[in-house]
Amino acid sequence: MILILSTSLMAAAQGLPSSFAELAERISPSVVNITTSTTVAGRTGPQGIVPEGSPFEDFFREFQDRNGNGEGERPRKSSALGSGFVISEDGYVVTNNHVIEGADEIQIEFFEGFELPATLVGTDPNTDIALLKVDAEEPLKFVNFGDSNVARVGDWVVAMGNPLGQGFSVSAGIVSARNRALSGTYDDYIQTDAAINRGNSGGPLFNMNGEVIGVNTAILSPNGGSIGIGFSMASNVVKRVVNQLKEFGETRRGWLGVRIQDVTDDVAEAMGLANTAGALVTDVPEGPAMESGMQSGDVILSFDGNDVADTRGLVRQVGNTEVGKTVRVIVNRAGKTETLRITLGRREEVESAVPASQVQPEDEEEPAEVVLLGLTLAPLSTEMRDQMQLPESIKGLAVTAVDETSEAFEKGLRTGDVITEAGQSAVLSVSDLQDRIDEAEEAGRKSLLLLVRRGGDPRFVALSLHSE
Repeated sequence: MILILSTSLMAAAQGLPSSFAELAERISPSVVNITTSTTVAGRTGPQGIVPEGSPFEDFFREFQDRNGNGEGERPRKSSALGSGFVISEDGYVVTNNHVIEGADEIQIEFFEGFELPATLVGTDPNTDIALLKVDAEEPLKFVNFGDSNVARVGDWVVAMGNPLGQGFSVSAGIVSARNRALSGTYDDYIQTDAAINRGNSGGPLFNMNGEVIGVNTAILSPNGGSIGIGFSMASNVVKRVVNQLKEFGETRRGWLGVRIQDVTDDVAEAMGLANTAGALVTDVPEGPAMESGMQSGDVILSFDGNDVADTRGLVRQVGNTEVGKTVRVIVNRAGKTETLRITLGRREEVESAVPASQVQPEDEEEPAEVVLLGLTLAPLSTEMRDQMQLPESIKGLAVTAVDETSEAFEKGLRTGDVITEAGQSAVLSVSDLQDRIDEAEEAGRKSLLLLVRRGGDPRFVALSLHSE
């Protein structure tokens, strides 16, 4: 007897969904397209001026007048597209910070076809999250956050958004990896092979229950398009950020006040430690930890009742703890455990203060251009920013040329791209990038991870340190 199974029955037998249609139909009304408008300054650089008396003088003057009405420096509008999702019936909308960064106007298009203007509630550049608010006459359809910690590698997920400006779109895939750290202190990315492209930024990543377990943020790509390596900021990080933005209009993260490094095998052996768990304190500047008796050389083993695995874990634990809370910190000091009680400060207040050591002498000038990794790079000047229609908040190095024989060119980098981070640290100058290259080489790494922005959208590109 031959048994013929239907496609749906075969899928069910294999543990696969027969269709995502019902899920997509249920959650689509909560997903939105976001259009931003930004005023950028007119051109201030060279505008094709020819020598007086040249036979082309009249032609160029006529061309400029026709295209700029003689007002080459007049401000103009620039627009960008992104995605987001509604998290409450009264109109709170979550998206990426880079989607709305520097925007003068934000317009939200809903699945049903109507549009509403949005106001900015607050942003968190550290996790690339922004919270918006719209005022609607009727309650809006919304979705809830799920628990990203229970998402497993191999689970089905669905990404929704506005890829490449094509409107509402659905793509499906699986969780490829968990707990990815890419470029930020508080990173906890879910990696997925669900297609994510430009315009998907800020859109939701759903589990099969229709809960948001991530916010689509970036892709790793050699050419700017999806190759099945996308990253969504985990919902358990996003929820905390959103709650603080809603309550305070800003984030308020705990601050311990120590400089730390991981405990390596040789350090553990030298210090007589049983294992490499914990965070080794390398310096204790003025702050909460110093006031409570923390010392350089202490190994932090426990923070607020939770074991400390490594430096990354400690930073996230501290950042997720409320400002002003007094916590118990257990340290290993010279082979003995000590318990300290430390009242946490606020990290944002410390980060806003610029240490004197970071102030560069006026006579130290950066080179106008430098060639590194097959890229010709220059600090992002005001003229470049105007020509590329970038907001003031974007900082980094502008790519002014790319060697077409280089790995950088093969991986899709082009003139006009902006490198904002390298080796998980911000780059504001050529020397910053050189320092990241030197650090990577000293650590024995063969490549350097760059965060590249094109038209405001970020993507990660890994370049060989010997690709010039």
